[in-house]
Amino acid sequence: MMIDILRQENLQDYIEHQTFDSGELIVLETDYYWLLHQGAVKSCTWTEEGTAITLGYWGMNDLIGQPLSLVYPYHVRCLTQVKAGRIPISQTDKIIHLIQHHIQQTEEILYILRSDKAYQRLCRILIWLGQKFGQEVELGKLIDLRLTHQDLAELVGTTRVTVTKLINQLEQEHFLSRPQRNTIIIHS
Repeated sequence: MMIDILRQENLQDYIEHQTFDSGELIVLETDYYWLLHQGAVKSCTWTEEGTAITLGYWGMNDLIGQPLSLVYPYHVRCLTQVKAGRIPISQTDKIIHLIQHHIQQTEEILYILRSDKAYQRLCRILIWLGQKFGQEVELGKLIDLRLTHQDLAELVGTTRVTVTKLINQLEQEHFLSRPQRNTIIIHS
């Protein structure tokens, strides 16, 4: 679908495609965006004290890049193998719809993370991750992003110990199951 939009906007001539390995950082430049065609990435920063802050999780048809952020430092790490297209900032007028989608997703995450209790934040973010990245399986939605408890703690703004306790509680409540390490199924 997004490729069709890019063809309509005559962007194919401007896009430089690249593949990144899982764990690799995507080099960000102030005058280029990246449009994700395949895979998943995590954007993050750190406080002055060194505390990691997750800014978002992005996947297919999402736009990422330094022009979308005033945060420094700002890093984007691949969670899976990623295929992406590099778009010059001079083409911004042709990708306004992608920028709007980025803003909407950022606000959606912010809304989820403003829940008072860590339990609610974790439940809601797992549902969101399932909707965005999940694959339908017999029990529900499989989130196969290799998210650690530390990753989830950074995302929902709590400690790894708290996330571990909450994951165990959610498993006992049959909200989720963990068929393999770092994989989660959100039950239907």
